[in-house]
Amino acid sequence: MGKYTGPAVRLSRREGVNLFLKGSRRTDDKVKERLTQPPGQHGHNRQKLTDYGVQLREKQKLKRIYGMMERQFRVFFHRASRMKGATGEMLIQLLERRLDNVVYRLLFAATRREARQMVNHGLIFVNGRCVNIPSYIVRAGDKIVPRPKEANLNRVKARLEMDKDIPISEWLSLNPATLEAQVLRLPTKADAALPVEESVIVELYSK
Repeated sequence: MGKYTGPAVRLSRREGVNLFLKGSRRTDDKVKERLTQPPGQHGHNRQKLTDYGVQLREKQKLKRIYGMMERQFRVFFHRASRMKGATGEMLIQLLERRLDNVVYRLLFAATRREARQMVNHGLIFVNGRCVNIPSYIVRAGDKIVPRPKEANLNRVKARLEMDKDIPISEWLSLNPATLEAQVLRLPTKADAALPVEESVIVELYSK
């Protein structure tokens, strides 16, 4: 499956918001200033977006936050549309429940891209079993731990120490001493706290 390998900051500048594709989870004044400068030679000369353009930008924003390509994103959308509840909110819930995102939310990795790499390399266990599929959907009650390998454990501990002032998502729990984590409940739109209007994306796919 294809993946984007270009500059991460360029994507955030294209959307005008911090998509947290780089290592820091914080948005300082310097980053905010860069986000106001669209990429490309003619970035400042763009015309006002049409309704379709607004819908497209919201979809691209959500795709890029979770590091997904169009085909996989569409699969998640259709799956969400078959679930009970608002399609947009169910879509965000499914994306939040991806294992690579859970690893990121637990602060085991600096970015979702790094979290995806950890899962791909078999460095994450779910309920005592190695899971190397980033799109694996976790369930309430699932227990997640890093692979009990010294180098891996040291890496995770170092990351947790760097981000010790950042709170863990409320739908997850983590024991910093044992590095054992658990999914307490299913996430909500509020838990994700994304700079995205999901209802606009639903309108786009409903055409």
